[in-house]
Amino acid sequence: MTYSGAVRVGGPADVHELTDLMISKVAVGEMNNNAYLLRCRATGEQLLIDAAAEAPTLLRLVGADSVASVVTTHRHGDHWQALAEVVAATGATTYAGRHDAEGIPVPTDVALDDGDTLRVGAVTLTARHLAGHTPGSVALVYDDPHGAPHAFTGDCLFPGGVGNTRKDPEAFARLLHDVETKLFDVLPDETWVYPGHGHDTTLGAERPHLPEWRERGW
Repeated sequence: MTYSGAVRVGGPADVHELTDLMISKVAVGEMNNNAYLLRCRATGEQLLIDAAAEAPTLLRLVGADSVASVVTTHRHGDHWQALAEVVAATGATTYAGRHDAEGIPVPTDVALDDGDTLRVGAVTLTARHLAGHTPGSVALVYDDPHGAPHAFTGDCLFPGGVGNTRKDPEAFARLLHDVETKLFDVLPDETWVYPGHGHDTTLGAERPHLPEWRERGW
């Protein structure tokens, strides 16, 4: 079946099958958070992005092969409600942005800085620090050698705009700057964007609206 990225809480995962990586997206919790399970097709190693809620759902998604690592995109509580239970069940290594780690109650094993790389099996992901929604939000970028890049943006980029900066003009300016310089300026329009809530998008679909976002201030 063709991947759409449209998922609902209580519904099945949607699976995006790439040449080297399988991406399973599931919606969990009262705030309809997205969690993403990345599986290296060569080795079977798995990485989970945002153990947001509903640990039993996430552990069923992980399956018998377990998960080697869990990345928390940022410190907001709706993105780590199931983290402690998932880590206890799997022994996974935890990752988070350096400037958000102190706000996550489960200890962070590896603090991520801008440009750091992490691996899931034979696949390499690059962390991009995007400040403004929180001090230490991170996106993960997979530059697929067989096709377009894939960006897991947490709550920093959605269809229709950047993440909530609570009417703080400085935070908004910082987030828009980071999203523009670290995503839009260096990645092609075909880049697939997987946000922390809701539907997926592409950089090409959002790029024409950057001046509009800057003008409206959110």
